[in-house]
Amino acid sequence: MRFARDNTEPVLYYTPSSYMTLPSHQSSELRTRYEAGLAHIRQAPQDTGLVHMIVGRPEKGKREIVDVGKLDVTKGLVGDNWKIRGSSRTTDGLAHPHTQLTIMNSRVIALIAGDKDRWPLAGNQVYVDLDLHKDNVPPGTQLALGTAVIEVTDQPLTGCKKFSARFGVEAVKFVNSAIGKTLQLRGINTKVIRSGRFQTGGVIKKI
Repeated sequence: MRFARDNTEPVLYYTPSSYMTLPSHQSSELRTRYEAGLAHIRQAPQDTGLVHMIVGRPEKGKREIVDVGKLDVTKGLVGDNWKIRGSSRTTDGLAHPHTQLTIMNSRVIALIAGDKDRWPLAGNQVYVDLDLHKDNVPPGTQLALGTAVIEVTDQPLTGCKKFSARFGVEAVKFVNSAIGKTLQLRGINTKVIRSGRFQTGGVIKKI
């Protein structure tokens, strides 16, 4: 990884060579730690929260942390590869319009990844301190991000092989568990319905 010197550039670049798994622990210890962290996760604000990290994915295996993100109704997060990489969920293989922007609770990723430098490995583009419980942000919920507006979609987001390789099997079991799916610990898929800009440290709020 390398750090960008010009503050107009992404702060950090991740490449596949920088991927690593968490130190080995007993499965029971990890389960206990994750379960203990649920109380803190449940305390996330329900209506208005903060943006803790914005991550672009310019190409496969790379991550760019940026202070300011630009959202576009047709491109998603500008500089991200969502549009060009396509999707296995569409019949024509083109990008799925309902998976433009993936949001994850910052309390969850902090519990699983630990070091903030490892958050981008989860693959989400935005990490926020907001309650993502199914009942709090059901499909159709609109969220204001700076001057942009996004809408929660019905496309599920679950832990996969890559998530397991980076954070371990217990982490996948945690986010894919019954309570994990109810709390949407792995995150949510959204689409951009109004273009605009938002920034780290800015507010995300339900409309």
